[in-house]
Amino acid sequence: MSELSLSGGAVSSREAWEKAAAAVLRKARRLSDDQPDAAVWEALTTRTLDGIAVTPLGTPELAAGLPDPGLPGQAPYVRGTRARRDDGSWDIRVLHEDPDATHTAEAVLDDLENGATSVWLRLGPEAIDPAALGTVLDRVFVDLAPVVVEARADGLGAADAFCRYLDERGVTPAPGTNLGLDPIGASLRGYTGEMVLETVVVEGARKAAERGIAAFVVDATAAHDGGASEAQEVGYALAVGAAYLRLLTAAGFSVEDALAMIEFRFAATDEQFTTIAKLRAARGTWNRLAELCGAADVARGQVQHVVTSRVMLSKYDPWVNMLRTTVAAFAAGVGGASSVTVLPFDAPLGLPDAFSRRIARNTSSLLTAEAHVGAVTDPAGGAYAVERLTDDLARAAWDELGRIEEAGGAVDAIEDGSLVGRHRAVARERESQIARRKRPLTGLSEFPNLREVLPERTPYPEGAEPVQRYGAAFEALRDNPVPTPVFLATMGPISAHTARVTFIASLLAAGGIETVTAGPTARVDAVLAAYDGAPVVCLAGPDSAYAEWGADLVTALRAAGAQWVILAGKPVDGVAVDATAATGVDALAFLHETRGHLGAARAAGGPAAENGADA
Repeated sequence: MSELSLSGGAVSSREAWEKAAAAVLRKARRLSDDQPDAAVWEALTTRTLDGIAVTPLGTPELAAGLPDPGLPGQAPYVRGTRARRDDGSWDIRVLHEDPDATHTAEAVLDDLENGATSVWLRLGPEAIDPAALGTVLDRVFVDLAPVVVEARADGLGAADAFCRYLDERGVTPAPGTNLGLDPIGASLRGYTGEMVLETVVVEGARKAAERGIAAFVVDATAAHDGGASEAQEVGYALAVGAAYLRLLTAAGFSVEDALAMIEFRFAATDEQFTTIAKLRAARGTWNRLAELCGAADVARGQVQHVVTSRVMLSKYDPWVNMLRTTVAAFAAGVGGASSVTVLPFDAPLGLPDAFSRRIARNTSSLLTAEAHVGAVTDPAGGAYAVERLTDDLARAAWDELGRIEEAGGAVDAIEDGSLVGRHRAVARERESQIARRKRPLTGLSEFPNLREVLPERTPYPEGAEPVQRYGAAFEALRDNPVPTPVFLATMGPISAHTARVTFIASLLAAGGIETVTAGPTARVDAVLAAYDGAPVVCLAGPDSAYAEWGADLVTALRAAGAQWVILAGKPVDGVAVDATAATGVDALAFLHETRGHLGAARAAGGPAAENGADA
């Protein structure tokens, strides 16, 4: 009988765990009585968007045969580039992009005086004017606080402006300062205004070398924002990093000097274990790539700047974004990030205000100073599931690097569409899972609040890059709410129909559709007495009521004017409805269909027309 180690040192047999888990799954109808208990492993195993299996329980055999991850601070750097964080923290980097230079200067100073340790400035016509750097950084000690600049449309021009500013100040920039050049990433995002790639890379490197700072940020969030999976994001980063190394060494820089000029930027999501494993895998694979380039051990550690994902945030119920970014920041820190940027919770609504910036900044401070998350290096190391996921992601990322190299490298893979094509394929699968609410978005696809009032924010400047958030399709429905509610024909007492009423009301609200309920009822006459003539009706009750008087209720409702009848739950023999909605339904397809019937009724001059707005 095999054994499983559980928390607190307790030991249980595999068979005992399987029996307990199988009992729960059979009760939930996810496992049939004739299936063996061991079938729980297959039933509970999930797969990432890279197709990597994640088992429900970490067991020793998962880590059997895996390569040695080494020690923290040593090659292959899977466990981190430093043996320990001296102060138990990570670099807290804040992003600023408000074109109002005076306002931004005050905001930057406020952040640095209250916990931030480095600054990330987005420059360009849609953000901060490079000519305003003197104003923005006037009271910043750039010899103490690292500054990273970024301009997607004209990276070299922004680098020139920043270098002139540094020269005028006559100070030695703080370690970690970076010109932020990433012409390949800008190309992936659709910016085509850069100069010849070789010129940007070589000229930028020379400017950086003269001032003792870094020159490049391989921004893998460009792939992430475009829909890429974790392995695709890391594979893309490896390919872009390799491209810059080739150009730099061809220009006469040593491999070690070239490596020292490159920082990597990854996205952290609220899927904490994949984020942790992704960062560990990125360091391990970059170490291997640098090793193949002939670099010494000490030069192969990957500097990682991790920013909470923009596309995982939601426009509606934005307060939930605080929870998402907290989990993501936790994962970034546990995963070994050198620097962490927490995006403000109101980022989907416009430029953040002082409150949201404070919450974002303090997220890292609370995690490190109060929760002491940074006190232990690689706390996830040694966990069977994390080590397996790290290795699986590393192998998948290396395969993705191979596909990009076969296309001729990162630049050619972008130009021929193969890279974007793979990212979009993953995005479509993610969208399908979100549509079926297999990847629920709290406050948007699940538990929406149609009465909420969104906080007002200053819109982003014209030309700011839009992103396709994970919940964009649901947000589009919420942007255009339906004026006519769906009538819920509740069957039986409240205790009998509450579960299905909650399910269907939440589902409809996710599409901007209000509901009204009949309340507790006993038979058909009670439902009809409460019926308001709505064109779309949904039956919501227990299976026993559906079987007993569901067919009669549908007939009566149609006679009373119902044009489209839905049943909350799976189809029931003998109850002739137009649609059903149960767990696993394609929510977006269902919502569009329902909205279409509400709109058709209004166009025909039925009861829906009385409220005076389009569905």
